[in-house]
Amino acid sequence: MRPEVSAFVADGPLPGQEDGEEEEIDRRARQLEAVPRPLTLAEAKALAGCFGPDDCYGLAWTMAHLIETAPGPVYTPEPASEAGAHARIRGWAVAAGLVAEDTGPGAPGGEDGGGFPA
Repeated sequence: MRPEVSAFVADGPLPGQEDGEEEEIDRRARQLEAVPRPLTLAEAKALAGCFGPDDCYGLAWTMAHLIETAPGPVYTPEPASEAGAHARIRGWAVAAGLVAEDTGPGAPGGEDGGGFPA
């Protein structure tokens, strides 16, 4: 995984709009801007685990668009029903074929096998 992605993932999920300090949100935005495109599937999977409780002033959408640069769908666990914006963004990503809908124990995901699933 490239260092820019590792640094973002190491900082954990995006903060909520009401919880995040402006400085932290600006820093996370700069981190996302620094991530080289396209992502590998492993990088996309790692970023997919960084969604927070809401859209974090649009950063969740920036992250979703970054994830879509990967070469295929990315498995992400389904968010809790009260996840709000996270659930809406994930629903959009599933509908667009960017993340796998299957969340069971044998769910596909995140390996750089190349190509799209059949």
